[in-house]
Amino acid sequence: MATEIERKFLISDPSVLEGRTGRRLAQGYLPVSAPASVRIRIIEDENGTEARLTLKQGHSAAVRSEFEYPIPVSEAEVMLEVLCGEARVFKQRYVVTHARHTWEIDRFEADNAPLLLAEIELDTLDEDFVRPPWLGREVTDDVRFLNSHLCRHPLASWPNAERAAILSPEPPC
Repeated sequence: MATEIERKFLISDPSVLEGRTGRRLAQGYLPVSAPASVRIRIIEDENGTEARLTLKQGHSAAVRSEFEYPIPVSEAEVMLEVLCGEARVFKQRYVVTHARHTWEIDRFEADNAPLLLAEIELDTLDEDFVRPPWLGREVTDDVRFLNSHLCRHPLASWPNAERAAILSPEPPC
């Protein structure tokens, strides 16, 4: 069993993505009881297309058990359409290295645009890391920023004041 330890942040300076190439991700979630999630993901990049089935379970957004398996792309496409329906998230994912850590930055599309989130996977929950200058407020424990939540409650559906607070420029911390 793999354990995922992940922290999530807003991006305060989107210029970090200038000149970078990302991978396109389409993902949906099957309805299950919390705190578990079942995700279908299709990943497209310059090397081709692949698909994965991921099961996650945990009592916090930061630490979860994670199981991930490759599945045929043709089956993933049907699962997204039939099993997930409209509960999907579309995004471009960029990989950025900063001070020996790898960050995954997601630029959301469709009803979650123009949301930008950065994730870092750590070996321990209290592991130290250097904060990049483009990193904004931490949102690890805010369930609104879980992809499984965003697919059913996209940014476009949030009250205007909430959306404006998230999208306003933040000073670096």
